[in-house]
Amino acid sequence: MMVTMGTRPGARSRPLLLLLLVLPLVRGLGSRGQGGDPRPARVHSTPGPVFKERYFEQVLDHFSFESYDDKTFLQRYLTTAKFWKKGVGPIFFYTGNEGDIWEFAQNSGFILELAEQQNALVIFAEHRYYGTTLPFGKLSMQRENIGLLTVEQALADYAVLITELKKQYGARDCPVIAFGGSYGGMLSAYMRMKYPNLVAGALAASAPLLSGAGIGDPNRFFQAVTADFQSSSPACGKAVSKAFQEINDLYLSGAYDRISSEMSTCKRVSSKEDVYQLFEFARNAFTMMAMMDYPYKTDFMGHFPANPVKVGCDQILAHQDHIKGLAALIGVFYNSTGMAPCYDIYKQYRKCSDPTGCGTGPDAEAWDYQACTEISLPFSSNNVTDMFPEIPFTEAMRQQYCFDKWLVHPRRGWLQTMFWGSDLKAASNIIFSNGDLDPWAGGGINSNLSSSLIAITIKGGAHHLDLRGYNPADPPSVTDARNLEARIIHNWVKSARIERAWEKMSAGISP
Repeated sequence: MMVTMGTRPGARSRPLLLLLLVLPLVRGLGSRGQGGDPRPARVHSTPGPVFKERYFEQVLDHFSFESYDDKTFLQRYLTTAKFWKKGVGPIFFYTGNEGDIWEFAQNSGFILELAEQQNALVIFAEHRYYGTTLPFGKLSMQRENIGLLTVEQALADYAVLITELKKQYGARDCPVIAFGGSYGGMLSAYMRMKYPNLVAGALAASAPLLSGAGIGDPNRFFQAVTADFQSSSPACGKAVSKAFQEINDLYLSGAYDRISSEMSTCKRVSSKEDVYQLFEFARNAFTMMAMMDYPYKTDFMGHFPANPVKVGCDQILAHQDHIKGLAALIGVFYNSTGMAPCYDIYKQYRKCSDPTGCGTGPDAEAWDYQACTEISLPFSSNNVTDMFPEIPFTEAMRQQYCFDKWLVHPRRGWLQTMFWGSDLKAASNIIFSNGDLDPWAGGGINSNLSSSLIAITIKGGAHHLDLRGYNPADPPSVTDARNLEARIIHNWVKSARIERAWEKMSAGISP
């Protein structure tokens, strides 16, 4: 590890916290929680405590008093108080990102381990428009309904939820530490910046605050993916580049049958559009393997073996035929069971406004919209600084795609205006952690900005490895990082409690 120096609250008389075993409400758009079918609460076990799944009646539009009046929806969150010592421990609040909140809760074991050490109440909150937190139910992804999917609305959801939960638990003076990974890491940092009265500090793991705001070289991401594979084996990068070149040569000669056969596509590749879909489909496998290059097997964001980058390189280098070797390499991601007879390149990969991949299903639609509005990710591969075919995705291309798909024009510089861009020195109490194997690291904060804005680089670490729970295969660097993060967070909590005690004493209130 390297540490580089350098409802409208109060508008209702009844509680807004809804444990569905007590009060059933229908998911989706509501007005003051009217009507509905019962939904049972679920209880899931992680390697540590048991999470309880709950729902909170959330304000639909925090920033307009007219458009939706007093309409509400149900926001899902998970909680465990197994380790909490009221009056002693803090609240650890995970700012959910672009997916089902259970996925993040079950792959963020460090938060639970730290909660046990520091006697914390743990809350994982789901992001609006993801998982089951759908403001308009099954109609949430329609153009007329998706406009309330913004960073600002999500942060306001979390602020309201924190405020109400502190009342519910009788923990008004309890310090809150925000946690998040990737886009969730951006949100945890933003929570500290936007609501410092509610959040005492934040751990922003693998948070691309710069690239997500449109700052930096658009070629950097796929250059970083390439570097991961070349670092595993220089011959690997050369073989991958050669395979893509051979496919392109076959395409130019019209040899579609051979491309289809050697790349094991379910349907015959028969056009330039198909070839470039194949290129992006394959490039996405490299992206996912680089992000999830953990030293042990994981089922997060797919099914990956230990060290998937090395496994993939071994696959392509074991083949004399480069194209067949490429097909075997991408199978580490797309055919983890080894049982799939072929690749459905349009079904398994959907082109969207994020060239690093949106995934598939409703969550993918939501992320596509976010990358068409506030999140700026116009990344390209150029076959010069990376090993991939030249596949540009310029700002002009993004603008056209987003208007055709969503009838919106992206606001490229908005996050820089709203959340300060690269000028974060006025903020405080944020840890920015990045693994040097993570292709997102280059778009994050990689040097200290002040004594309380700390950057931690994890040598041999992939995408927010530090948020994951202990594993015997962990590199020493991530253990060191977690220990440092624990000490910093402990000090934040201690300082927040002292500050609150002084405030009470100054106001003549008994602690």
